[in-house]
Amino acid sequence: MKSIITTVALTLAFAMSFAIAEARPYRWQGSQQNTYGWQLMTADERTEHQAKLRSFTEYTACKEYVDEHHKKMEDRAKEKGITTPMIKRNPCDLLKARGVLK
Repeated sequence: MKSIITTVALTLAFAMSFAIAEARPYRWQGSQQNTYGWQLMTADERTEHQAKLRSFTEYTACKEYVDEHHKKMEDRAKEKGITTPMIKRNPCDLLKARGVLK
């Protein structure tokens, strides 16, 4: 009887921890590999950029912001005489695919 209660308690604890983990909203995490212009931004700008991307609920607003951000990074790169890497994907598309954006 004791082992059954222990098994049930452990199963419930596992199920609750999984449910809590799944209930947390997806948080996009920027890095040098997935953020266009990372090397051209200050640490504060990177933090602000990530926060801004996390704040969107609508795809259109996110896309407009990202397009503007890419243009700004292209301008900075030209000023410094460097080329920016090709854009691999738009973070708004990823957020939309994960159900974060409508």
